[in-house]
Amino acid sequence: MSSYIFLCFFSALEMKAYMRKNSFIDYREILVSPYAPSVSILAPAYNEEATIVDNVKSIMSLHYGNFEIIIINDGSKDNSLQKLIDAYQLEKVNFCVNEQINHKPIRGIYKSRNSSYSKLIVIDKENGGKSDALNAGINVSSKDLLLCIDVDCIVEQDALLKLVKPYLEEKKRVIATGGVVRIANSCEVEDGRLVKVHMPKNIISRFQVLEYIRAFLMGRMAWSRLNGLLIISGAMGLFDKEIVIKSGGYSHETVGEDMELVVRMRRYMHDHNLKYQVVYIPDPLCWTESPIDFKVLGRQRNRWTRGTIETLWTHRDLFFNPKYSILGLLSYPYWLFFEWLAPILEGIGIISFILLASLGKINWEFSGILFFMVYSFSILLSTIAVLFEERSYHQYTSGKDVLKLLLLAFIEPIVYHPLTIYWSVRGNIDKFTGKKTWGTMTRAGFAGNQKNKVEPTTVAVSPVIIKEEQSV
Repeated sequence: MSSYIFLCFFSALEMKAYMRKNSFIDYREILVSPYAPSVSILAPAYNEEATIVDNVKSIMSLHYGNFEIIIINDGSKDNSLQKLIDAYQLEKVNFCVNEQINHKPIRGIYKSRNSSYSKLIVIDKENGGKSDALNAGINVSSKDLLLCIDVDCIVEQDALLKLVKPYLEEKKRVIATGGVVRIANSCEVEDGRLVKVHMPKNIISRFQVLEYIRAFLMGRMAWSRLNGLLIISGAMGLFDKEIVIKSGGYSHETVGEDMELVVRMRRYMHDHNLKYQVVYIPDPLCWTESPIDFKVLGRQRNRWTRGTIETLWTHRDLFFNPKYSILGLLSYPYWLFFEWLAPILEGIGIISFILLASLGKINWEFSGILFFMVYSFSILLSTIAVLFEERSYHQYTSGKDVLKLLLLAFIEPIVYHPLTIYWSVRGNIDKFTGKKTWGTMTRAGFAGNQKNKVEPTTVAVSPVIIKEEQSV
């Protein structure tokens, strides 16, 4: 409870400072500034033929001056590449690739005959997984910064301007920036753009809305202020290309490549005695479709758990290592105890309570008081998170939507939270028994109409086999 109060306090300070500092900013100045850094947008794609053309169109509409778009077709088995060739008049070209990071072979690089699409580059390569695809994109890229995004996300048109801003104004070198990721289920989408925000109709997605608000606005904002952030969401993050390459690029050894890269970049800066910052901003810059059933959601959280374990184990020498200051003394121990071990301890506690209750060994008066205190504290945290949302960007303008979030706060600790514990424990079991696959993700898809109705489709995740780290 103390740690949550601590993070809530620092998040409030950071949020207030950010809102005050950015209340008078005109981002058009960055748009036309000759000092704005150039950006390469990297978007891996695997079997995305149903949406790939519209997704690229959405990315091309971003408001920024000097940028290029690199779509990496990671050995798709469907018609993704041909769809891009037909839609954007692509042809294979001779292209000099600076091989600084290892990846699977590139079969061809395509550019458009139409000058309107001069910013677009398409890489066709052998399947190697998301990390391998991003590494290929890094080698092909020619700009200063790397925006790594999921090709099926909806990105706000001014997202790049807001992500670039810390690189221009911070005194220390900024090596990575990220923004808030929001749930787009049931929202109105037209031509790859989100035009109106709605609360998801599906209750599973609603739980995730509350969870995301709490995690991004009350968690990552606080760690950003402390300069102790260990993760930039894989859905969208802007990175210093030079430091990414010197750190070795994305790792093939983990399913949590986004977290592992940030930790490795931070270690590089410490090892070379370079002052730096990892900045998180509260702007809702990216919208993604969340799982709509517990089976798919469980697979997602299982992967997140395994990725966290792999990153923490790979960098275990950070544990209370004063050489790495905040990274070693605060960030790493927090992620170890609260993100990895806490769900295990909580799961053991629930099982122990049930066993003791069946044996009549429970002091029910004390247990009732303790349960009420913990339950009330959980509701308080969620309520504060909703308050942060309403006082900042007020995405859910309907009073009914806000009321739905507040009502969810009362049932989440009893219904949704135990499931997250179970999925985390299962992730630990799968990790230490050698599970290596990602599985499939079922998405409903974004419709280009107000009702947003479309039949569910199964999106295959790149099936590369991940080599597991050896456990103790």
